[in-house]
Amino acid sequence: MPVQAGSLAALSGCAGPLSTLSPSGPAAASIAALWWVMLTGAAVLFALVLVLFFLVMRRPGWGSGVSPARWVVLGGLVLPAIVLIPLIGYALYAGERLLPLPGRTTPPRIEAIAQQWSWTFRYPDAGGLETKNVLQLPAGTPVDIVVTSQDVVHAFWVPRLAGKIDAIPGHETHLRVQADQPGQYEGLCNQFCGFGHAGMHFTVIVDRPEDFSAALKEAASAAEVKK
Repeated sequence: MPVQAGSLAALSGCAGPLSTLSPSGPAAASIAALWWVMLTGAAVLFALVLVLFFLVMRRPGWGSGVSPARWVVLGGLVLPAIVLIPLIGYALYAGERLLPLPGRTTPPRIEAIAQQWSWTFRYPDAGGLETKNVLQLPAGTPVDIVVTSQDVVHAFWVPRLAGKIDAIPGHETHLRVQADQPGQYEGLCNQFCGFGHAGMHFTVIVDRPEDFSAALKEAASAAEVKK
């Protein structure tokens, strides 16, 4: 029972609105796949070590003909390399896919401006409209998020859509985000930035492309009213 309860608790941590293992976009899917590949590689390496351990336990003296230096080379270098080198190669490949590399078309840009303890989103392609703590995105469309900060270092992160990127004062960082389907997602700052850090969340609302402009104007109007 304790083992089963622990397993259920561990699995429950892999779900929810902030789960990186429930991807809703290509970037998040690549990150989730990398996690599963790394987990599989770690399990394979652990299993190989256990096989050696049980061989020694069941057959005392097994391997005594191998010199200590060879054990160090085989067990400490060759065995991990068999698993780790392919994992590193896949990680580099997956990381390259996450970069906002230039393409045939230039994705629309949205500016994400962090400040203690809120987010302002500006839409240059929509006449400079602004929303507060609400990021509007069109479904199925890649968007370049230009992230910066007005005070201290923050971090922009929407776990189900993409990886996190730092918001640095006086500097712009870029993150390409795409949501596959309309819906609502949660984003947050996951870089400690002061006493209000725990409440520095924002909502990502993804609309159908044909509804995006109207939804953005409505969200911008609501932000103006709150001012």
